[in-house]
Amino acid sequence: METRVGRSIVLLFLLVVLGCVSGNDSGEYDNCNCDDEEGILSIQNILVGQKVSDFLISIAYFSIPIELLYFVSRSNVPFKLLFLQFIAFIVLCGLTHLLNTYSYHGPPSFQLVVCLTVAKFLTALVSCATALTLPPLIPLLLKVKIRELFLRQNVLELDQEVGMMKKQKETSLHVRMLTREIRKSLDKHTILYTTLVELSKALDLDNCAVWMPDEERREMHLTHELKASPSRDFRNYVPRNDSDVLDIKMNRGVRILRPESALGIASNGGHGGTGGAVAAVRMPMLRVSNFKGGTPEKVETCYALLVLVLPKSNLRVWTNQELEIVEVVADQVAVALSHAFILEESQRMRQKLAEQNRVLQQARKDAMMASQARKAFQKVMSHGMRRPMHSTLGLLSLLQDENMRPEQKIIGNSMLKVSRVLSNLINDVVGISENEKGSFPLDMKPFLLHSMLKEAACIAKCLCVYKGFGLEIDVQKSLPDLVVGDDERALQVILHMIGDLLNTYDQGNLKFRVFLESYGGDKDDKINEAWNMRNQNDYVHIKFDFQVISSSQSEELVPTINYASRGYHNNEQTEGMCFSLYRKLVEVSA
Repeated sequence: METRVGRSIVLLFLLVVLGCVSGNDSGEYDNCNCDDEEGILSIQNILVGQKVSDFLISIAYFSIPIELLYFVSRSNVPFKLLFLQFIAFIVLCGLTHLLNTYSYHGPPSFQLVVCLTVAKFLTALVSCATALTLPPLIPLLLKVKIRELFLRQNVLELDQEVGMMKKQKETSLHVRMLTREIRKSLDKHTILYTTLVELSKALDLDNCAVWMPDEERREMHLTHELKASPSRDFRNYVPRNDSDVLDIKMNRGVRILRPESALGIASNGGHGGTGGAVAAVRMPMLRVSNFKGGTPEKVETCYALLVLVLPKSNLRVWTNQELEIVEVVADQVAVALSHAFILEESQRMRQKLAEQNRVLQQARKDAMMASQARKAFQKVMSHGMRRPMHSTLGLLSLLQDENMRPEQKIIGNSMLKVSRVLSNLINDVVGISENEKGSFPLDMKPFLLHSMLKEAACIAKCLCVYKGFGLEIDVQKSLPDLVVGDDERALQVILHMIGDLLNTYDQGNLKFRVFLESYGGDKDDKINEAWNMRNQNDYVHIKFDFQVISSSQSEELVPTINYASRGYHNNEQTEGMCFSLYRKLVEVSA
């Protein structure tokens, strides 16, 4: 457009000049008032006008180069040589016009004519040089134009990138604001409700909903909703194998749901296709209980669904910026929910540990109370039973120093033996706290087996007479006499078995048999026969057999006791006897 205007002006100027020249050539000066000295178009006035015009033109020509020189010196402009030629051309043209102002006052002098000639000659040279320099530069000037277009395109692209950066910055601001609001709480219900509210405000949504799987992971249930429908005539659950649910769970990112989607209809209050566009995204749910010993189990990942509905009053669609915001917020909500689950699990473990600690403290308190009660009982037992028993033992020891008949001496020794057995039982009961394992060491020493059996038979005879039982004693003659063992413990066991039988039956005949154990009878004996044969020179196995024959001639066999004795020449060993064998002895002795 500018090129066309310039061409029109040039053509009009040429036509005016040609008209003037043709008028001068025809010699038609009849209508000219050149001789009228008082008119406006007099020769004197015309000369003054030309003089003033030349002077103004020269001033303009002198001022333009100054501006061009300042521009060239202050910036890195290409084609500086061309600019310098234009500056010289303009200066010479201004000088020519300035010299012409002196040629209007009479005939010009020789010096003025020479100066005009030189000025015009230099102007011609500079104008020719400029005209010759300009054609090669025209392609370069066209390239500059192309470069300008390229720069304009770059500016447009930069504007687009700046716009995208502004959108990204705005998106990050929205996400940062939403994240800050979401992470203000560590309760999962508060986190989800805050997410629905803040997303609705930021994106101007019609409704938001959160769907979570049930415990069996067969259905997705609507657990949180921003705007609950007042009349729900639709299902608030969706099968887990629904196509939209599977698509959302299998793909990362936001998915746009179809208008006829069951998930979208349920999230939109059951309005179906009349609602706005619906988008959904998955949110992974971290289960802390899946971690044991620092190593996660290989379990199926559990996902919740975040569904967002746009307003239905306009034709608004989801933009990429909004989808990015939804995706980032969903990730932040997943992180916040994982923190909430971790905190919930830690609180649950803390409560469990506190309950266990309370139970332990109560157990400790009960144990301390039981220990104090046991110590009090032991103290009472020590004062109430040990002292009388020690007095009894002292009196029986004095009786042994007296001259008594053999029958009386046997009875006295038996009474002393029974008193020692009872004293040992009392000491065992009182000393339980000193032996928490429930067993007591045996006092292994040589003793006469026949003498111990006579004492046991004497005591058994007394007990049978008192209970109205008969007594039959059968002791094998081949039994060894000198053996190594704990005679008092052995006597305790024998008296316990006799007392238990007498308390079980009302009447009858007690048969007490003591004999060497045979190796061909019982199954357990057959198993241990090989070991026993290799060690039969050191050990003698004695079996105590107790039988009660009632008046109806029926025979009852109680469990037998195997008592292993060994020779005196062997090295002594420390053996233990289980305390559970003597529990009933305490009841019998009491």
